Amino acid sequence: MVWAPLGAPRTDCLTLLHIPSKDCPKMSLEWLVAWSWSLDGLRDCIATGIQSVRDCDTTAVITVACLLVLFVWYCYHVGREQPRPYVSVNSLMQATDANGLQNGYVYCQSPECMRCTHNEGLNQKLYHNLQEYAKRYSWSGMGRIHKGIREQGRYLNSRPSIQKPEVFFLPDLPTTPYFSRDAQKHDVEVLERNFQTILCEFETLYKAFSNCSLPQGWKMNSTPSGEWFTFYLVNQGVCVPRNCRKCPRTYRLLGSLRTCIGNNVFGNACISVLSPGTVITEHYGPTNIRIRCHLGLKTPNGCELVVGGEPQCWAEGRCLLFDDSFLHAAFHEGSAEDGPRVVFMVDLWHPNVAAAERQALDFIFAPGR
Repeated sequence: MVWAPLGAPRTDCLTLLHIPSKDCPKMSLEWLVAWSWSLDGLRDCIATGIQSVRDCDTTAVITVACLLVLFVWYCYHVGREQPRPYVSVNSLMQATDANGLQNGYVYCQSPECMRCTHNEGLNQKLYHNLQEYAKRYSWSGMGRIHKGIREQGRYLNSRPSIQKPEVFFLPDLPTTPYFSRDAQKHDVEVLERNFQTILCEFETLYKAFSNCSLPQGWKMNSTPSGEWFTFYLVNQGVCVPRNCRKCPRTYRLLGSLRTCIGNNVFGNACISVLSPGTVITEHYGPTNIRIRCHLGLKTPNGCELVVGGEPQCWAEGRCLLFDDSFLHAAFHEGSAEDGPRVVFMVDLWHPNVAAAERQALDFIFAPGR
């Protein structure tokens, strides 16, 4: 049957003519152009629809009904499915108060901390998350992630000591301790253009140190010597609202970065402060899928970053990009008169992680999973 308008279109409603035929029903959408939702039009539509169903071929009606039943069954099946009872990735990433110190860097003693222990339970959880993602979306482009998760233990144990991420290693990524500014050129330029904005908000925050030893929102990190403070806007993929309200312009700036990691537990954004005499001894980051970006805010003499055995110095208003899955350390060997070393730190995607892989990793390592 065919739906066709009778006469010229009216402004109040469109009269429909039902023309039965032996073929399956076909409906032209042209009648929607002049449709007006009046009571008369609605009544005519319902009556005509009922008549069309009566005249329709029985086989076509049965086919549509079967497809509808299958769709409802599928929605019910997906909705009632419960995740398997693995420990969450987010809980594994959370470290408790330090009870141990290795190479001068704090490690907790919790058996559930993913940075401090590596077990099959974590690999099973990651593989379950990958399967769930592929079921909802696609396996396309998941080759490296699948390979990395299935052979994670071998990768982490067999990696050379210069680069050994503690949580997740994505194979076949180019490795280098430092990256050029062109690796994430857009985000580097955005950060450097807003250097003064970030610096001003930091200086406002830092004035609170004159009133108390550790102002609200700041975190003190354990080091073998000196003091290392951090002020997180985003901590392991989770926004810290109270801190963001204190640095509104800096927080809004994160939204203009194209490659900022903000949706998984490997993403952080914070202000990092080293007092004179501070040493952060050698340690590894959790993964190689990210680039850590340091924008220098205050960089006195005597400050140095060493990644993979290669030393570099910060510069005010300039970004320094490095892979923190390499063994790295930081020093501030200046005098008290030099003041603290301050950088704005933000985690960016490794440039060779594809868009499909980023989406999958956000799902697998989502906070709270």
